[in-house]
Amino acid sequence: MLPPQSLKPEEIACIEDYTIRLARALNVIGLMNVQYAIKDGKVYVLEVNPRASRTAPYVSKATGVPLPKLAVQLMLGKKLHEVTHHTGTLPVKLTFVKSPVFPFNKFPGVDPALGPEMRSTGEVMGVGEHFGEAFAKAQISAGSPLPAKGTVFVSVSARYQAELLPVAKRFVELGFNLVATRGTAAFLRAGGLEVKTVFKVNEGRPNAVDLLKAGSIQLIVYTTTGALSFEDEKQIRRAAVTHRVPCITTMSGAKAAVEAVASRLKDPIRVWSLQEIHSINQ
Repeated sequence: MLPPQSLKPEEIACIEDYTIRLARALNVIGLMNVQYAIKDGKVYVLEVNPRASRTAPYVSKATGVPLPKLAVQLMLGKKLHEVTHHTGTLPVKLTFVKSPVFPFNKFPGVDPALGPEMRSTGEVMGVGEHFGEAFAKAQISAGSPLPAKGTVFVSVSARYQAELLPVAKRFVELGFNLVATRGTAAFLRAGGLEVKTVFKVNEGRPNAVDLLKAGSIQLIVYTTTGALSFEDEKQIRRAAVTHRVPCITTMSGAKAAVEAVASRLKDPIRVWSLQEIHSINQ
C-alpha cells in the first residue's frame, strides 16, 4: 500500500519505460497487466500478462476514459488517435484509493496473514480530495472502517521503531490511547509518549488477545517480529478478525491509517457521483 507521494519521480519514469518496452517486445495491442515491486529504489518486474486486470475498470471510473472499450477498438484495427484524444497522462484531480476485500471473516480460525498469492475476493474504490479522505472511505467500503477514537495497540520490531514514533504521536494528538508490548512501550516512553504496557500472548495475562476480546482495543499496528513470535502474531491476527478490529501489519499501512483517521475527524463523508467526478477531472 503506497500513497502517491511515496513514489519518486525516477521510479515512476522507470515503471513507464519498462511498461512501454514490455508492450512493444510482446507486441501487445490493447490492455496489458504488469506487476511491479520496488526495493531500495530499484524497480523489479514480477510478471506481465497480455490481458486486462481488475484495475482497468477502476481506472476507467476514476478518469472517465473507457479503457476496455478503447482497447477493443484498437484490437479491431483502429488507431489510438482515431478513438480518443487522451494519448498522454489521464486526467485526475481527485485522489483515488483501491483497497482489496478479504474473506477472512467468513472462515473463523484462519490466519489472515498475507503473502504473495492472491487472497482478495474483490476491490473497492475510495475517492477524496486528498489521500487521507480517499483511504478512509476505501476502508469503509471494504468493511474495515478505521476508528475515530479509542485505544491503539502497537507492537513493532526494532527496525520499524523510528518510523513508528511520529505515527504514534499523531494518534495521541488525535485523542487515542496507546498500549504496547514491553519493548515497543519502552521505546515510545523514551520518545515522550504515555503508553500502557501489555503482555504478549506467550508472556502471561492480561495480554493483547484478552484486551481484544474485552473490546478494549479499536486498532492494531503490529509488524512481524520473527519466528519466535509467530504463534503470538497468529493469535492476535485471528482475534482481530473475530472481533472486527482493523489490524495493520506494515508501517506504510500505519501511516496511511493515521492520515485517514485525521481526515475522518476533520471532514464529513463526502459522496460524488461518477458524473460529478468526471466533470471535476475535465
